[in-house]
Amino acid sequence: MKPLLRVLLIVDALTLLGFGVLFVLTPWTLLYNALQLVQAQPALVGQAFGVVLLGLAWVALRAAFDGAMTVPVARAIGHVNWIAGVLMLVWLIGLHTPQLTTLGQLAAGAVGIWLIVLGFGGARLGGAVRKRDRVLAAEAAMQAREAREAAKARRDEPVLYAKPGFLRSMPWGKARDTATVVEPVEPAVAPAVSPAVKPVMPEAPASSIAPESGATHGTTYSATHDTARSAAREEAADAPRPPLRG
Repeated sequence: MKPLLRVLLIVDALTLLGFGVLFVLTPWTLLYNALQLVQAQPALVGQAFGVVLLGLAWVALRAAFDGAMTVPVARAIGHVNWIAGVLMLVWLIGLHTPQLTTLGQLAAGAVGIWLIVLGFGGARLGGAVRKRDRVLAAEAAMQAREAREAAKARRDEPVLYAKPGFLRSMPWGKARDTATVVEPVEPAVAPAVSPAVKPVMPEAPASSIAPESGATHGTTYSATHDTARSAAREEAADAPRPPLRG
């Protein structure tokens, strides 16, 4: 809506500029007679009023490009315009003062209606823009206050330190605790056996050496052993003996 209000201010500036130039030229009688207009008397009043209108035109044009002046100037000029339009309709058409021709009355009526429409439009539109700016400013202030309160709450929040078992509650901490720890295995040391003491193994009988199922193998082994012993005795008997000394 604010761009539309700026356009409306430019139109106000052009309107005020036209009327200001016309009133500044009040002493120019030929121009007023050609336009069938009534000159202001005395001419000084007309010229002074024209200067005021030119000043309002400059203010309206400045407000159209200055955002800080747009709303207040639009409302002020809007009220000035519709009040001036009502006065023109009352004096020139209602009271017929001053006396105008039919064409003059039509022109005065059209100008009065134009000023009323332009003035009401500027005033209402300026009020709507002002209300919207207030709502936006209130929302921005609320957001800023909420941000400050949140920052203050964060500053006042106590600092919580992690407990010793906090890391174990994390997934990677549990995996670390549940990992299998391989401990070194110490080799088993057999008890030392004294070399002087030798274990005496009982001699097993010959019958227990061979299994019952291998009787034939046991018999062959005994015969071979007896033959070897006999041969050893015979060689010992045949060997020469040393002479006896004595």
